[in-house]
Amino acid sequence: MFFSKPKILFIILAVFFVANVILAEFIGVKIFSLEKTLGSQPVNWTIWGIENLSFNLTAGVILWPFVFLTTDIINEFYGVRGVRILSFLSAGVVLYAFLMVALAIRLSPADFWEFSQSKNINMQTAFSAIYGQGLWIIAGSITAFLVGQFVDVFTFQFFKRHTKGKWIWLRATGSTLISQLIDSFVVLYVAFGIGADWDWALLLSVCTLNYIYKFFSAILLTPLIYLVHFLIIRYLGHDLAYDMMAKAV
Repeated sequence: MFFSKPKILFIILAVFFVANVILAEFIGVKIFSLEKTLGSQPVNWTIWGIENLSFNLTAGVILWPFVFLTTDIINEFYGVRGVRILSFLSAGVVLYAFLMVALAIRLSPADFWEFSQSKNINMQTAFSAIYGQGLWIIAGSITAFLVGQFVDVFTFQFFKRHTKGKWIWLRATGSTLISQLIDSFVVLYVAFGIGADWDWALLLSVCTLNYIYKFFSAILLTPLIYLVHFLIIRYLGHDLAYDMMAKAV
């Protein structure tokens, strides 16, 4: 066989990982109302002195839990080195993608495309508004991603060593909950604390709302971790799978 089962599995996980990171970055420009999406009224909470706060979230939060779930699976079978390679690769690909988008924005639009009569909108303006994210948002997102990844990796390995490989839910969900907290704060601090001069009360209140969503998403995804874990062991075979997990620590 040209590729062994571990290599095929790594390629599949890597493609899913990088694809989700890129998609999360680009759909993240949309802000949606979680309450309205679920058919309920805004919660209008007061947090850190900021009133009328609701779950208005970036669409990227839909995919980030799956990114961290994939991180934990890669960490489980390929260790810190596997996650580190994919994290830097993903950050590089995201940066490259943003540069290409910036170039596309600067291209002179064709007259028939720029002013769409059927949609009654300026396509160039819409394209630039949607894809032309600020440099601070890009910097914050990439920084938070890398910091969150490495916190997740080492927390995962810490739990795995101290539980002697038991309790998958603790090392997977626990590491995700810790890394998502740091990820939420770092991206907001770099993008809006530094980039837009938000005060600490607003920064912490928005961070709290984002983390509440990520917290419950991580809990809900816990059964999926067990399912993926089971399917991978079945694909690799018991002996090979457990040998890889032992070497990954």
